[in-house]
Amino acid sequence: MRYLKVLWSHDLSEEPVELYSELDDAGYEIRKVEIYRDGRRDFADGESSSGATMLGEGPLPSLEEIAEQEEFSPSLIEVADFERIWRQAVGGSNNS
Repeated sequence: MRYLKVLWSHDLSEEPVELYSELDDAGYEIRKVEIYRDGRRDFADGESSSGATMLGEGPLPSLEEIAEQEEFSPSLIEVADFERIWRQAVGGSNNS
């Protein structure tokens, strides 16, 4: 498993600014959290989701490929960091 954090720099209020993904060995998302400027956190996994968040249909590009797009700043994070963000998103009261 790999855990990815991507900061997305943009001016669109309806799009997330932080993306967190738990990836399997082939690069497919298993769980995902999206955080918006207003603090809202949406999530998705294989069984449920909130907001418009959904898992990607194919494997994510490599960190290097993501970083080639100047609006994205990707980094690998520790499992504990992902789990903390996941618990906040799933347990939050702002999810549908």
